[in-house]
Amino acid sequence: MRLPKFFATIILIAATVLSGCRIKKSSETQELLNASCEPTREFYTAYNECFKNYWEKELLKGKVILNQSHGASGSQARAVIDGLEADVVTLSIAYDVTAIKNAGLIHGGWRKEFPDNSSPYTSTVVFLVRKNNPKDIRDWDDLIRDDVKIVTPNPKTSGGARWNYLTAWEFARRKYGDEVKIKAFMKKLFANVVALDEEVRSARESFQSGKGDVLVAWESEALKFNKKFPDSFDIVTPSLSIIAEMSVAVIDKVVDMKGSRELAEEYLNYLYSPEAQEIAAQNFYRPRDQKILAKYSEMFKPIELFTIDEAFGGWVKAHDDHFADGATFDQIYRK
Repeated sequence: MRLPKFFATIILIAATVLSGCRIKKSSETQELLNASCEPTREFYTAYNECFKNYWEKELLKGKVILNQSHGASGSQARAVIDGLEADVVTLSIAYDVTAIKNAGLIHGGWRKEFPDNSSPYTSTVVFLVRKNNPKDIRDWDDLIRDDVKIVTPNPKTSGGARWNYLTAWEFARRKYGDEVKIKAFMKKLFANVVALDEEVRSARESFQSGKGDVLVAWESEALKFNKKFPDSFDIVTPSLSIIAEMSVAVIDKVVDMKGSRELAEEYLNYLYSPEAQEIAAQNFYRPRDQKILAKYSEMFKPIELFTIDEAFGGWVKAHDDHFADGATFDQIYRK
């Protein structure tokens, strides 16, 4: 049955209006701010170009402007809590994301929003030493020798430093099994620290300037540094290390206010794509994609790894036990 001419005209007008609305929406320029930790600066510079192409040319969602903010993980979390309108965070420890959630900016269980505990790529902890390893540093035991001087960031200010600390603690726990001996090990280790910088990059700069015999560092930072200065430094892989999960989350309060939820969720989802996983590997982070990880097996050496959940009961407990004011780190470290 044919529609009366009047109703057909109305339907045609409505379809035209709705089509115009859709076109207008897709042609609008959207902005996104990613508040990230300092070591990921180069990774997200490359990733943003890839995602921009995906969003604009494959999804046809219109123009997008992707902004980055970088700093120590804890500082970035505090900035978001204090009003930095980041659509997403990509931080080095889950505790900092949980702090944002506890401030009321993230709703629900953020670790279940994306695969692999909302951690699309990882790193681990290794040693960077002077070329040819003149002090013959091989494992965590060597860091407490009287002739070894250490550079590491400060666990009170740096997320990367907390991964370092917890890996050393777990090594001592497995070796000694007694908390008094573990604390003695950690106290000696930090007594050997000659530079305790605020964050990862400044610790690397201290080591480059000549301080210390060994830099305790993320694998991603060590690989990056060693590639730049192959004749000056070597990487030592210890017998035990930790899976350092990089945590990502949408800041619900911000995206709901700005109307950027679709963009923010797609921005984090795309981190799991083969294209993004390849960029992660090229920037020295261990990809979750096992095929791409295998492709870079020469770079990512096999190592016995453990998780923070297995060894410490998760980040909240680890923070309270080790990094809160008066907790274990304060007990074992004195300037």
